[in-house]
Amino acid sequence: MLRPTMLRVRSAALVSLIFLLGCAEQKVSMSEGPREYVATDYDQVLRLWTRTEQLTNVNMMDNVLTATATYESWDFRWAYVVRYSEDYRLTVEQRRALLERSLAEYQDQHSFYLALYAQKYKWNDLAAKDPAWIVRLIDDEGNETAPTSIQTIKRPGAIELTYFPYTTPWRSAFRITFPRKQRDGRNTISTASRWFGLRFAGAQGNQELVWRIAPE
Repeated sequence: MLRPTMLRVRSAALVSLIFLLGCAEQKVSMSEGPREYVATDYDQVLRLWTRTEQLTNVNMMDNVLTATATYESWDFRWAYVVRYSEDYRLTVEQRRALLERSLAEYQDQHSFYLALYAQKYKWNDLAAKDPAWIVRLIDDEGNETAPTSIQTIKRPGAIELTYFPYTTPWRSAFRITFPRKQRDGRNTISTASRWFGLRFAGAQGNQELVWRIAPE
């Protein structure tokens, strides 16, 4: 009989597998500009901007961390607003205002929605004083940036469970933001970079979620 811990591990991994099954990693475009999405396009756009990885401790031969994150890009935000507006029956003016706010936020920061499962429950807390994992925004140009905020979503509701379906009762959910500019004025994700990602590092090991950028 499987232990409850093993059941939770397998359940978390299964949700991620089902969500990403059949979706080979695609390169993403960082270009801005208008999009012509309809509400039913959201699931495809979500998969494009979502990455998931597992960290296995080779000494224990056990999965110690499963992380799934969605980068809330310009492209993703456009699809999200279209879907949200359709679901909540927003007026044309309400949709326009929501889209403007979301795209303005994108110009100010890099944001990720993250759900993770750690082998021990207390390792789930990225906002703890002494967290088990340190998260950094990285790129292939050598930039490494600490988050400006880590918001714990203590009780994911209908929005999180619907629009980020890899959220489960066994995973902790967060919104993590990073500045777009470093103190010296350089971009935290270089315009010359071929990929960017999130790095999780701690005593148990390290793992990266990577988004590869398509040439413009």
